[in-house]
Amino acid sequence: MLGVVLAGVLALQSPVGRLHAQEEGVAPPPAEQVLAIPDALRDEFKEKVMGIRSPEQRMYKLADFMLKPSGLGLTYEAYATRTVSESYQTRKVNCMAFTLMAVALAREAGLTAYAQQIDRVMAWDVTGDVVAQNLHANVVVVIGERKFMLDIAADRLAAPVVDYQIDDAHLLALFYGNRAMELLIDGKLAQAQVWQSQALRYAPEDATLWSNAGILLQQQGDLTGAEQMFLTAVEKNPRLSSAYSNIVALYQAEGKLVAAERWQKRAKRMLSRDPYYQFGQGRRLEQAGDLQAAIAYYRRAVALHRQEHLFHFFLARAYYQTGQLQQASVELDAAKRLSKGGDQLRYQSKIDALQRLRH
Repeated sequence: MLGVVLAGVLALQSPVGRLHAQEEGVAPPPAEQVLAIPDALRDEFKEKVMGIRSPEQRMYKLADFMLKPSGLGLTYEAYATRTVSESYQTRKVNCMAFTLMAVALAREAGLTAYAQQIDRVMAWDVTGDVVAQNLHANVVVVIGERKFMLDIAADRLAAPVVDYQIDDAHLLALFYGNRAMELLIDGKLAQAQVWQSQALRYAPEDATLWSNAGILLQQQGDLTGAEQMFLTAVEKNPRLSSAYSNIVALYQAEGKLVAAERWQKRAKRMLSRDPYYQFGQGRRLEQAGDLQAAIAYYRRAVALHRQEHLFHFFLARAYYQTGQLQQASVELDAAKRLSKGGDQLRYQSKIDALQRLRH
């Protein structure tokens, strides 16, 4: 189980026109409220953890307090970017919310603690017409010369630590940016814009935040502004594959094919390893009517990430449209096997229809 930090959002279509003129929502809390420990939590923490003299034992007790039912019993929820106070109320956290609480409580216990972000893609997710590269965050606690890692995904303290330390300002930026991307996925673009602007205030050096800001502008129809955000992201991090993918997608959507090809060549090696870039290219080619080229891209996406049911479904659909019914059946079976719930039922109905057609 991974905690999720939404980052590197890729547009599959541009723009989607989901901007709502009237959006009611909660404004970003001021920085001092994000890590603030509510009185009830402080009292409970003092009673169950603070009486232990040994710093190392206090650290282990902190982990138990957060994770075990005898304490807070925090459980994982993917889209639960919340302040410490909100997490205390709900007892539901993603890795960002867990990291915020762990940092705050460790310091309350007199321990040295800081956040770290693992700067590689841990998982992928697709919702509607956007794709998120899921990164990960956790906490490092330092006691003397030793370092320990506290992680919602591990459910325990662990060592050694992969050290990607970020300061508190960057941690706040990731909190605001996470929430912005959750709002984007919900279609609440005006709210998301406010949260994303707050994120950039705290970590203007973070290229991913600039790329995500570009997606927000693109979704609202500001293609010139989006282009500037993507170019800024590449300037700040020339190795950020999502920014290159977004630039290429933007230029293709605008019909600027020479510019798109130039950026494709510039980022060829990075994009060739990005399954969702391959998927996005396949969708665009399918929509343009070039089914054979779309099939080639869908097959590359499947080869790079075989566990994504959508890749198999779109490949099946392209096979069906080109009369390759046996291949379509194989990919539909894979899509059903890898999915669950409503998706699985929909795939089964398509499998049944395909079987009737073939017989």
